[in-house]
Amino acid sequence: MTLLPVVLLMGPTASGKSALALDLAEQLPVEIVSVDSAQVYRGMDIGTAKPDRATRERVPHHLIDVLEPTEAYSAARFVTDATAAIDAIRGRGRIPLLVGGTMLYFKALLDGLSALPSADPSTRALLEARAAREGWPALHEELARVDAAVAARVHPSDAQRIQRALEVYLTAGVPLSSLQSARNAPDLGAIVSIALMPGDRTRLHASIRARFEAMLAHGFVEEVEALRRRHALSAHMPSMRSVGYRQVWQMLEGEIPRARLLDKGVVATRQLAKRQFTWLRSLTATAFDPWAPATPSAVAKLILDAAAPRRA
Repeated sequence: MTLLPVVLLMGPTASGKSALALDLAEQLPVEIVSVDSAQVYRGMDIGTAKPDRATRERVPHHLIDVLEPTEAYSAARFVTDATAAIDAIRGRGRIPLLVGGTMLYFKALLDGLSALPSADPSTRALLEARAAREGWPALHEELARVDAAVAARVHPSDAQRIQRALEVYLTAGVPLSSLQSARNAPDLGAIVSIALMPGDRTRLHASIRARFEAMLAHGFVEEVEALRRRHALSAHMPSMRSVGYRQVWQMLEGEIPRARLLDKGVVATRQLAKRQFTWLRSLTATAFDPWAPATPSAVAKLILDAAAPRRA
């Protein structure tokens, strides 16, 4: 049996991806797979614009509420989880519709990931001790001697990336750059890649602001306060580094005043959207303006055309 296509629906934050996905679910036999590095966390609902329970009961969603906010999720785990979800959805004779804005996850699914060694706590501790004595710029100089390619794209004060690159070199015995050149992508079969590319940036910025205002009005700050009471969280955890959550955390810690929270959150979200545009331009996809009236029907036709020959 010929497999139905995998549909990738990508776009910057606040561009209407979720609304379009639900529109498509009314027309096509799809199940939605979230491609969002924050929606995987339980309890992080308001700040991630997570679909509510009624919506998820009406349209099947996957890779939402996967783990606690104290845990870490990775692109490698996403590829494993998404591939399993895709296989299961296809097995039910339905179309996997992958929707989100975490571009690294899309790229990992399309291009594969390097087979890197697991984190080594003892090596990391040694590197952190050295950095405390010598400073991260000194370790960056060492990285330049053993892996010039990675050092060239890592800032001398970027502790996380310097540490990981040196850790890989010390544990695997080879430069990180050489491992990154060998990638294994899953065989997904037919793929339909769709990118929502708003032509009106002013409208996108207004949408970003309106959405952040709505999040605050619906209890975003209270959500983070509840998470802090329920879990042993820190500002360095991936969940709390998510856009929006980071700014609310800073406000709760007294680093920024409440009056500045909206503007800080909007600026951070606009910066995220700018990075997402950069990622999108590096991927091959059919672009649509999310606010063009014909977009929903045009996207549905594109998917139907891709699926029809395989269902014959």
